[in-house]
Amino acid sequence: MKSAPADGEATDQPSPTKNTENTESTESTENTKKRESTEDERPSAGAATVAACTVLFGTLVSLLGISWDMQWHNDVGPDTFFTLPHVMLYTGSAVVGVTSLTMVLLATGAQRAGRSVARYGGGTPVRVFGGTFQAPLGHLVAGTGGALFLLFGLLDLWWHSMYGFDAVLDSPPHVGLFLSISFCMVGSLIVFAAAREQTWGKIGVVVSSLVLITFSPITIEAFSDLPLPVDPVIVGTVFFSVVLLITGVFVLRFRGAAFAIAGALGVMQLFLWWFSPWAAHVYADSVGLPLRDGLGGEAPSLPKRIPMLMLAVAAVTDGLLWLAHKYGWNARLAPQFTGAGAGLVVGLSMLVQTNRLEEAQGALTASDLVFMGLFGVVTGALAGFLAARFAVLLRDNSAVPDLART
Repeated sequence: MKSAPADGEATDQPSPTKNTENTESTESTENTKKRESTEDERPSAGAATVAACTVLFGTLVSLLGISWDMQWHNDVGPDTFFTLPHVMLYTGSAVVGVTSLTMVLLATGAQRAGRSVARYGGGTPVRVFGGTFQAPLGHLVAGTGGALFLLFGLLDLWWHSMYGFDAVLDSPPHVGLFLSISFCMVGSLIVFAAAREQTWGKIGVVVSSLVLITFSPITIEAFSDLPLPVDPVIVGTVFFSVVLLITGVFVLRFRGAAFAIAGALGVMQLFLWWFSPWAAHVYADSVGLPLRDGLGGEAPSLPKRIPMLMLAVAAVTDGLLWLAHKYGWNARLAPQFTGAGAGLVVGLSMLVQTNRLEEAQGALTASDLVFMGLFGVVTGALAGFLAARFAVLLRDNSAVPDLART
């Protein structure tokens, strides 16, 4: 029979209390490290949110400026370099460029200090100039657009100094400026898609999508002279509106995403319908310039090119995706079927919309409807195919590696 150990004598039996305390302490430490690691990999609620919203604000300012400038060319005529619509364009792109540059510098500083770059948001960090900078992908794209806008802005200043007034909107410097603005807007979408799990990220994806859809008629003008049996501008509208709508739906993945984008687009269209002519006329009056002769009741230049029945397109999109889910359609073909249905609605509705709003258009014929329906289906299917792949790229972009430790 063993005797109990004397006071102060060591025992080989471990203390249950101490084991429990050590286990709890270890688990607590591990949980704390995991929580800190997870939080470190998420965009911070401060810098990332402010930067993303500032970039989006800059794209909205640019959008208002281009709509105003288009209306000015339509209702007043030639312009110079320093006009208020141009100032809005320059201001918006400058805001985007400076904000994105700031985020690139912050991310680079964090990487050099051994901290996570992910907390600054914007998507996957990209090594620039051999690793000299660590640029979040969204801010890299948006910042590149801002830098290009500065270069083409200087070219536009030289153009005006050489040739004076701009009588048309599609001068070479303007084409470069429009492409630069497109880069800024795409960068904004990438930034918000990387934060789509958060409320502000979801809202940003919706607004960034509608900004790109609203701006797309400017890009589409580059294809206006294509020899097609239908209006190539309408075909371009089908492509961009469908690809951006379905991309947004696949990125967000919540019920009603298509209606959110389409409804927000309708609000923007209504606002620009009022703002563009009002701003052009008030500004012309303030500088003492007359309006063109023969103006009367014409639809505003940019808003009339935006599809008016996008809510119907959203309903078709949501309906087809619901059917694909319910009946187990091939996941690789569902985006094409959805895009084809959405493209058919956009194509036919835009054909009627353009015919009603453009005075030079004649009466529609059955062949017009058939050809546009076919082009709408084919173009929409292509848009759906690409949208599914764009969405994958945008969602993968939020899986941010910790470059601070590599």
